[in-house]
Amino acid sequence: MGPITLQSGLGFGLVSVGLLFLLLAIITLWQSVEIVDAYEKKTLTVFGEYRKLLEPGINLIPPFVSRTYPFDMRTQTLDVPRQEAITRDNSPVTADAVVYIKVMDAKKAFLEVDDYKKAVSNLAQTTLRAVLGDMELDDTLNKRQEINAKIRKELDEPTDEWGIRVESVEVREVNPSKDVQQAMEQQTSAERRRRAMILEAQGERRSAVEQAEGDKQSNIIRAQGEKQSQILEAQGDAISTVLRARSAESMGERAIIERGMETLEEIGKGESTTFVLPQELTSLVGRYGKALSGSDVQQMDGLEGKEFDEETRTMLGLDDIDEILGQIEESAEMDVEELEKEAEAVKAGDAGANIRSADEVIQEMDEEGADAEVEREPES
Repeated sequence: MGPITLQSGLGFGLVSVGLLFLLLAIITLWQSVEIVDAYEKKTLTVFGEYRKLLEPGINLIPPFVSRTYPFDMRTQTLDVPRQEAITRDNSPVTADAVVYIKVMDAKKAFLEVDDYKKAVSNLAQTTLRAVLGDMELDDTLNKRQEINAKIRKELDEPTDEWGIRVESVEVREVNPSKDVQQAMEQQTSAERRRRAMILEAQGERRSAVEQAEGDKQSNIIRAQGEKQSQILEAQGDAISTVLRARSAESMGERAIIERGMETLEEIGKGESTTFVLPQELTSLVGRYGKALSGSDVQQMDGLEGKEFDEETRTMLGLDDIDEILGQIEESAEMDVEELEKEAEAVKAGDAGANIRSADEVIQEMDEEGADAEVEREPES
């Protein structure tokens, strides 16, 4: 039994050693292979000493004595916590930001700084407070791009030494304190009320000016209409006088004879039997009888109206009556059309309407009347 037990124990020991060596070989192989992703790089240290950067893919490294540190080579986002700052005009504000960084040199990021993300974040916080402290409150609220540029410029120099590039800085919010916000809201509200009052006052002033201008134009047109009406009425009276004179001319001698006959009739009603008649009346009666009976007892001209002499016709304006009528009709027609056009222009609100003052219209009409008198004098 002894030899058999010894052999079996020896066989079990050999199997255990073999399995141990196999396990050790697998672990050694596993430790000798380092896989690097495509978006990163890894730094290799052997016994704590920096050796090289491992590129993406499969890399063989010394087993058991090597360590690797990964670095993401993509653009990374760092949130800058909300910071409180006092502006140059002593107004408290709070602000936060976002910083976009990218590892350009993994060796520097490994050897020059402990934790590059934390370092960049802390540096961005202090820079944000410093930039806000150098600006006034209104500038912090309105000049976001300027703040971003200043923070990026301040971060560029130290981060270059760490192998980090700051690609962009964006300030998300800048908020003043509650008291300042209330004061700003009151200021904005007061400014809007002021603008509204100015606009309202300007509107009322413009309305008053336009109304006064419209009243002025309306009064001018009304004065022109009244003046034209008076002129037409005066011209109508003149025409009536001329027509009456022409009617008297057409009656002529006939009216005189009839009046004489009426006088004879009145004389005949008297008690006297002796009458003395002027020779002219006797001649007129004879001519009247000739005209009534058609007798050839006495040759005389028929009873016809006599023409006015040249001086009387000129004084009454008988020769110019047709011309005067035509001028009156033409003037009335033109003036009425002109007034209608000007009234339409005023109604439409045309500020450039050609509206003459009442004095201008009266002066123009007086000048036309004087010219007409001057033209008539040479003819007479």
